[in-house]
Amino acid sequence: MTRTDLADVPRPDARLHFGVFFQGVNHWTIWSDPASGSQIAPASFRRVAQTAERGLFDAFFLGDGLRLREVDGRIHELDVAGRPDSITQLSALAAVTDRIGLVSTSNTTFNEPGDLARRLSGLDLLSRGRAGWNVVTTDNAWTGANFRRGGFLDHADRYRRAEEFLTTARAIWDGWADGAVAGTADVRSWSVPGAVSRVRHSGAQFDLDLVPTLPRSAQGHPVIFQAGDSADGRAFAARHADVIFSAHGTEFDDALAFAEDIRRRLRAAGRPEDDLRILPGTEIIIGATEKEAEEKARWVRLEQVTPATALGIAGLLWGIDLSERDAEGPLPAEDPVVVENTGAFGARRIADPRAVVAEWRAKAEANGWSLRETVIELGPQRGHVGTPAGLAEKFIRFARHGAIDGFNISPYLIPDGLDDIVDLLVPELQERGAYRSAYTGTTLREHLGLREARRPQARES
Repeated sequence: MTRTDLADVPRPDARLHFGVFFQGVNHWTIWSDPASGSQIAPASFRRVAQTAERGLFDAFFLGDGLRLREVDGRIHELDVAGRPDSITQLSALAAVTDRIGLVSTSNTTFNEPGDLARRLSGLDLLSRGRAGWNVVTTDNAWTGANFRRGGFLDHADRYRRAEEFLTTARAIWDGWADGAVAGTADVRSWSVPGAVSRVRHSGAQFDLDLVPTLPRSAQGHPVIFQAGDSADGRAFAARHADVIFSAHGTEFDDALAFAEDIRRRLRAAGRPEDDLRILPGTEIIIGATEKEAEEKARWVRLEQVTPATALGIAGLLWGIDLSERDAEGPLPAEDPVVVENTGAFGARRIADPRAVVAEWRAKAEANGWSLRETVIELGPQRGHVGTPAGLAEKFIRFARHGAIDGFNISPYLIPDGLDDIVDLLVPELQERGAYRSAYTGTTLREHLGLREARRPQARES
């Protein structure tokens, strides 16, 4: 893409931002191949984070889960288990990285703001201003069963609680004014009198009275990420988020429509259109030629959707146990059973399973697909496949037409799945002036080009 080609492009100088998403429970990360390393060893987390930092990524994004997924009361055996708490893991990574942001997925439904705000603030201080918080909510009772109150919140109540939670957390982070800590020993007290403010909050969800125990970091507040795609989730992001982690980054028209919707919501919330970064989650598969990339992508899909995984996904759609069926055989002859959503495989809801099954049957018959092939072909289509040069041109078009600001990349292999992206794709983007050649800041907020968090000043004593 030349400068002439960019004459009518709305953002001709846009550069891409990359994050890496080290997923939690999922079947997309290939754990069964000999090339795959441990999903829980500290060395794996360190390797991924340091590779991303070598590639000048903005952030290392850690998924988290409060409970293993279950189907009909049985633990989903294909899920990764044994992950430490995300803030604990990221605090360890702060010691072995220098610049990359560290983003924790932490739940507002089953945490309390006084505790979580302090732990996130601790990560922000330990990393010298590199912390981010992916604000998530949960609406399923099987996770709620871990907690004293149990149950779940209605969808709208989840975001009401999240909004009150975040407002309270920000008040806690602002409890210490900048300049509160003495910069010299030649003073009467360690902190400036009046520089630490008590936080009192009484609302529908929380009632607290506390004095914050930690000062603000180099970036003021942790950067706020949000990943909900419902109308409530998008509205919450437009009011409060710095970054939105979307599922709209594969097809250009879909990505652009999502971005335009978010910009409309930002304007309605009284915020500038460029006040929020859009980083869709994606998978990137690279080959030296298009044919090689497609062959690699086919191998990846077969490894991701194993026979057991295919039967599990189809079983959720049909509402019956298919674990003893042949995944390489035909689709089940039975009609689907409409069952109450259990929250398995995330909080997946299939509004009309009969219609989906009818579509699957028609396409499987027309193409001669087995059950496993049908799941691969008609399940979620993830990410981008191509050569480094081809992908670079494609991504630049997405970014410079305003469809995305970058990607949150999920490697299909741990811990080496970023190597092709860092070694092959990043140089192509740099050559085209669409990716940084060095970090120019030290905080996550600076990497993303976000405005500063509001900074209260210490009062004169």
